[in-house]
Amino acid sequence: MAQQTQLNRVVPAFERFMERFPAPVDLAGASLEELIRLWDGLGYQRRAVNLRKAAMRIAVGGWPTTSATLASLPGVGPYTAAAVACFAFGEAIPAIDTNLRRVISRWDGEALQGRSLETRATELIDEDHPAEWNQAIMDLAASICRPRAPACEACPVATWCKDPSVYVPPPRQSGYEGSVRQARAAILKQLAQGATTIEDLSAIPAADHLHRALSALEREGVIERHAGLVRLAG
Repeated sequence: MAQQTQLNRVVPAFERFMERFPAPVDLAGASLEELIRLWDGLGYQRRAVNLRKAAMRIAVGGWPTTSATLASLPGVGPYTAAAVACFAFGEAIPAIDTNLRRVISRWDGEALQGRSLETRATELIDEDHPAEWNQAIMDLAASICRPRAPACEACPVATWCKDPSVYVPPPRQSGYEGSVRQARAAILKQLAQGATTIEDLSAIPAADHLHRALSALEREGVIERHAGLVRLAG
């Protein structure tokens, strides 16, 4: 939920979600309509759809416990797989995201990415305390080694840092109002109440992107179109 979503929106959603679905088996048995309703306000609903698919697999086969096997779950990429494997199961693997890339690139004075970043992070991780190491990198990145205007004078490991200027922040995300993301969210919010027609959906916010959003949701297996109706996939 916290991926690309502000925590002040995540906390109440997380609490009601966990109250309703305390275990994977509970989520696996839920309808997509109920799930989308509970996810309302978080955006990127594909995360919810994949989470339900993953819960279905876990309910049958149990929890994967390594980064490699976790990455086989729907919607779980390398970062999430590494983070869960490290924090939940103790695997000594770096959770590589833009924050870790920023910190290590500044330490080394080189804009690391891809294989070179993975290799360097693996060399640096504390194999005896991997969870603490990953958490320390996250905390340093969030509080001191920020994307813009890093607080180098307050950094406890400033002597390790060769060049804080090597990191270039990614461009800011485009606005939500009038975007495809807004159209997607509006479509799913309406479909959570039941099947509807294209004509009814034409009144949603950001309706200029209606057909583009519908096509994307259909490709992702989130919605179905049949006999003039649009509905959530089963």
